[in-house]
Amino acid sequence: VPAAMTALLMATSFTASAQTVRGHVKDGNKLYDKGKYADAEAAYKQALTKDPTSGASHFNLGDAHFRQDRHEEAARSFGNAAMNLGAGIDRGSTYYNMGNSLFRANKLEEAIEAYKRALRNDPDDDDARYNLEVARRKKQQQDQQKQDQQQQKKDKEQQQDQKQDQKQDQQKQDQQQKQDQQQQKQEQQDRTRQVQQKNQMPKEEANRMLEALRNNEKELQKKLQKRPAIRVRVEKDW
Repeated sequence: VPAAMTALLMATSFTASAQTVRGHVKDGNKLYDKGKYADAEAAYKQALTKDPTSGASHFNLGDAHFRQDRHEEAARSFGNAAMNLGAGIDRGSTYYNMGNSLFRANKLEEAIEAYKRALRNDPDDDDARYNLEVARRKKQQQDQQKQDQQQQKKDKEQQQDQKQDQKQDQQKQDQQQKQDQQQQKQEQQDRTRQVQQKNQMPKEEANRMLEALRNNEKELQKKLQKRPAIRVRVEKDW
């Protein structure tokens, strides 16, 4: 994104206070031109302690912040400059620099608005128009990426839900199968018990039969005892 960072000098003033502010700004500009941005920042802040409404001091402080990659601070300084415009400060350039700072801070929506303000103040600013288009395209890309990520997250959650549902269904099936097996086992045991009970002779009847067998055994023994002994004939051996 093209940047238009130009340090500004204060307009000449005849008051002692204004001259002091102007001196700090002038010192800051010299340091800025030498690439000593932190020292320039300190000089601009000194000017602001003398006059907090100095638009040039805010503007140049924004430049110093920008060069140190402190883009959010730069955007705030340019915003302060826009609210305290003075001689030598162009409103369009102020909003243009604010847009660049916001763009670097990845605050694209705010950057787009700043570039629009720059163009409203200077419709012929081709750099602002170009940067506005770049910011819009990047914002669209980020929005699309965000939508894609949200969709991926949603798809992943749905897959997890499906897996959970399948797991629960499988658990239900396993539980039902276990219950069916237990029921079948119980029914088989009941049938076996019924068959055993059906084939089992009542205790009293069994006792009667056992007693009858015992009586029959006694009668048989008696008969055997009464049977005459059988004599075996032996032929003479001579």
